[in-house]
Amino acid sequence: MKPSSTFASFCFVSCLGLFCFAAKQGLYADAPLVGTKPAHWRVTWRSDPATSATVSWSTAEQGTQHSVRYRVKGSDRDEGFVAAKSGRFTGGHAELYYHHAELTGLKPATRYEVQMISDGETSPVFYFLTAPDNDRPFSLLNGGDSRSDQQERRKVNQMIAKMVGQSFANDDPADDILALVHGGDYIVSGPNVAQWSQWLSDHELTVTDDNRLLPVIPARGNHDSGKPFNEVFGFPEDDKNYYAINITPATRLITLNTETSTAGSQAKWLQRELASSRPAHRWVVAQYHRPAFPAVKTPSTALQSWVPLFEQYNVDLVCEADGHNIKRTVPIRDGKHDETGVVYIGEGGLGVGQRTPKTERWFLQPPGMADQGSHVFVLTFAEEAISGKCVLLGGDVRDTFRRPVRGK
Repeated sequence: MKPSSTFASFCFVSCLGLFCFAAKQGLYADAPLVGTKPAHWRVTWRSDPATSATVSWSTAEQGTQHSVRYRVKGSDRDEGFVAAKSGRFTGGHAELYYHHAELTGLKPATRYEVQMISDGETSPVFYFLTAPDNDRPFSLLNGGDSRSDQQERRKVNQMIAKMVGQSFANDDPADDILALVHGGDYIVSGPNVAQWSQWLSDHELTVTDDNRLLPVIPARGNHDSGKPFNEVFGFPEDDKNYYAINITPATRLITLNTETSTAGSQAKWLQRELASSRPAHRWVVAQYHRPAFPAVKTPSTALQSWVPLFEQYNVDLVCEADGHNIKRTVPIRDGKHDETGVVYIGEGGLGVGQRTPKTERWFLQPPGMADQGSHVFVLTFAEEAISGKCVLLGGDVRDTFRRPVRGK
């Protein structure tokens, strides 16, 4: 990291970017991939979101110098540059290059302006918010399966941008949407770089009118095989894609991977993680792709490998995907409805054709539910309860639920 020599030039580019972007939000959505002009803007949370973030973008040509310039939003001081790790996406015939800048040492609960730079070509100026380091209420978006209906995907992304913008328009911190928890199946064919490129262009539609980037917390789905998944989100090449992060000191989010063995080393890791995180956090939530309690398909191996651990350590909520429908199970323990059990929600509606759920399954009976429709879940974490609502494309609320603190 080196200091900026001329912050004035940064201000000029920043103001230019902000002016153009504010003129028409759609102007930069679907940003053309030309030369080394940055596009496919995104932020990923994979470690400590209060103090770090991965800022990523793509270019059509390889280029030689790629970095992010950043500062606290509203500050008159440029904090510096971070060089990006770059490479060519693996798979297919499309030529596309990824760039990941790891920002560390950030301040919690702080807005940071970022601008991607590749060989002198610049992106618009965006900003994102780091996670808080105090126990405060907040919200997350959750969904999965954005792979095969591009028209619906784009509409959902536009709805997400609107929801995120509105969530910060009042003084209630519980409404603030901090990140998107994505349960996997981004595209149809994981090794297909051209499909990833289209998904990334569509993802630009989640940028709010005031240039806010919504961090993504990604899980791998069964359609996300191959190397590009790690290359899109900045994971190390051979990463196994299961990890856990604190959203606040009171909330732990565990991301698991159903596309490798759910037993063995992953199950052992999960048990160690739950043994340490459950006593230390008010809320423990898990996400992964293939459901243990599916509304359409047969149960995944998560039913044998993970569900006993979820119940042993009283996980508060589990987010699943893959089924292409809406579901919320009854609380489950020992294979039956038990109010002390675990609730599972899902199963994917961020841009995919919907299937008809098998509503006769016991775990979907009232007070559980199942339906179909493009949707995203809003999960609000407060001191007394996790409150959830399923928002359909267009804004109608299809379902609401509340999970109180255990023992209350």
